Amino acid sequence: MARRSDAEQRLLEKAARYLPGGTGGNLSLPQELNFLASHGKGSHIYDVSDNEYVDWLMGSGPMILGHAYPSVTEAVIKAVEGGSTFFATNYKAVELAEEIVNAVPCAEQVRFTTSGTDACFQAMRAARAFTGKEKILKFEGGFHGTSDYALMSLTPSPSVEYPQSQASSGGIPKAIQDLMLIAPYNDLATTETIINAHLDDIAAVIVEPIQRVIAPIPGFLQGLRDLTKQHNIPLIFDEVVTGFRIAYGGAQEFYGVTPDMCTVGKIMGGGYPLAAVLGRADIFSVFDRGASDDETYINQIGTLNGNPVACAAGLATLAVMREEGTYQRIHAAGAAVRGALVDICAENGIPVQNCGEDAIFDVYFSEQPVANYRDTLAADNAMMNRFNTGLLERGILKGAQKYYPSAVHTDEDIEKTIQAIREVVPTLRG
Repeated sequence: MARRSDAEQRLLEKAARYLPGGTGGNLSLPQELNFLASHGKGSHIYDVSDNEYVDWLMGSGPMILGHAYPSVTEAVIKAVEGGSTFFATNYKAVELAEEIVNAVPCAEQVRFTTSGTDACFQAMRAARAFTGKEKILKFEGGFHGTSDYALMSLTPSPSVEYPQSQASSGGIPKAIQDLMLIAPYNDLATTETIINAHLDDIAAVIVEPIQRVIAPIPGFLQGLRDLTKQHNIPLIFDEVVTGFRIAYGGAQEFYGVTPDMCTVGKIMGGGYPLAAVLGRADIFSVFDRGASDDETYINQIGTLNGNPVACAAGLATLAVMREEGTYQRIHAAGAAVRGALVDICAENGIPVQNCGEDAIFDVYFSEQPVANYRDTLAADNAMMNRFNTGLLERGILKGAQKYYPSAVHTDEDIEKTIQAIREVVPTLRG
């Protein structure tokens, strides 16, 4: 159990007083293990009491080069010295847009935002404006940020029949229900039936190529691409997580399937508030006042869109990602931990489903194969909580669901993590 200093304890009490639930709304930890992050270096982070953790959360993905990577830090400092923001197009944003278009197969043009939530929201809005239709089809359990549209059927009751949607948050107007169609991930036949029944209304289909940590079954993404192309429906890949992670060109490069639009964030911003919508130039005409009329034009304004400091961090990060061996290190680190986790569970008679790809993965404690959201409902969440807690007690930090391997996780980090897994797994049946 990590030691808590008096200073950190006082700050935790302030967090409980001033922040709802004592958190910023992201990572939630057991009360007895709760901590306040102080700083990070490489693959480790430290709390206010100076306890050290091997970090597999990595800021929920963006810190693929680790914390305070020297060339990224240097680029940020230089950018800050030139001014923090301008509300005018800056040259760093233009350079980053060019690099993204060169990297991502579907990208002809770029619109910057400050979060993945906004990027996904703007992608759906662009599809509506471009097609003149209003409904969006998404996949049950898919996370596309926290807009009203995205939070439909994130965690619905399994009794809800497709394609009906269900709000997974308070404060969402009931009218949104009629605008979102829901299909099961990895089920092309059901998806096709829903699309055929709503052809006149569907503005776009949005999907996480890897839904949380569930990889697409062979043929699913290509089948979805063929189906949407057949009916002239824009296909949106939400690559906020997978973009620049599983390959430099993202999941669309990795799986060889090119959508009409995609969203990116996390890695491309180098750990700073930056995301983007990418896609076909004809669709992106809706963002151009000179190329659209009053009914189709989208007035997309954001004070910090394309912020020069964030763009500088993104450019510096992508420069390292292009270096030979970077992706091999990321995949190798993930493969080592992933393989050990599955093997250790098998040795101890703990049923697990191995999900994702080496660069983004986790397991479900379940005897049932996991191909979609409803399959995950059979998993033992209490066991997962005990597992994650046990790792944290041993100085290994991960989120509720996902390991984010980085280019800077060392052999020592991997061995320490595997040793912690060896110690925790035998206790899980208690």
